[in-house]
Amino acid sequence: MSEYEVHAIKYASMDRQRSDNFIRIDDHDGPMPLDFFVWVIRGEAGTFVVDTGFDPDTATRRNRRVWRPVAEGLKAVGVEAGTVSDVIVTHLHWDHAGNHDLFPQARYHLQEKEMAYATGPCMCHHALNHTFEVADVQNMVKRVFEGRVCFHNGTREIAPGLSLHWIGGHSRGLQVVRVRTRRGWVVLASDSAHYYENFENRSPFPVVVDVADMLSGYDTLLSLASSPNHIVPGHDPMVLDRYPLSGGAQAIVRLDAEPTF
Repeated sequence: MSEYEVHAIKYASMDRQRSDNFIRIDDHDGPMPLDFFVWVIRGEAGTFVVDTGFDPDTATRRNRRVWRPVAEGLKAVGVEAGTVSDVIVTHLHWDHAGNHDLFPQARYHLQEKEMAYATGPCMCHHALNHTFEVADVQNMVKRVFEGRVCFHNGTREIAPGLSLHWIGGHSRGLQVVRVRTRRGWVVLASDSAHYYENFENRSPFPVVVDVADMLSGYDTLLSLASSPNHIVPGHDPMVLDRYPLSGGAQAIVRLDAEPTF
């Protein structure tokens, strides 16, 4: 079976407190920053980019710090955005689905439920729509009419050793990515688990559509990964500490390598 190399690329960050990151708040509040990543999966079947991040203009409006533009991070691992053929969008939230012009040749992989959610009646409520950028949704609709979106419903293998799995919870159509690597099955959890603590302690992140789906999603993550150490959360700065650098590039790590702890 095909094996892939997997890179996590940090492109931005923000300061947060522990009380911002869990529905159940304990008495030990303190700083708990959040990093923003995109991911690259590369193997015999091709190169796949997971999520597209946000651009500097969006960062300014939403008070986030861009550490390195996404295109530069991709180049650091030898990927030219303009030549990418496949982009996996885990969900359409603003920090995962921006940078519209970076991938002109790509087809996009998205869950049907996510498109329906982002264009349906739930978006009448600010409590739900504030996690989306209208332009991101509009651009995805445009790609649909261009024939550049592959919709999936649940679980789908899109290449040997590479599959997508619906989780929901955080967003109605959130999907995670399961990939075969030299160390076993790695799962890119995206926002089904922002931090290691979310799934390790079963303490959900507070941006959530369905808490029950989010909690059952932790079981799905464990069933898909070779071990809990093979689950990679979507926003935890600790990812950069646990894995070795990708060829010396700063804030880019190899997830197909054994974690250091």
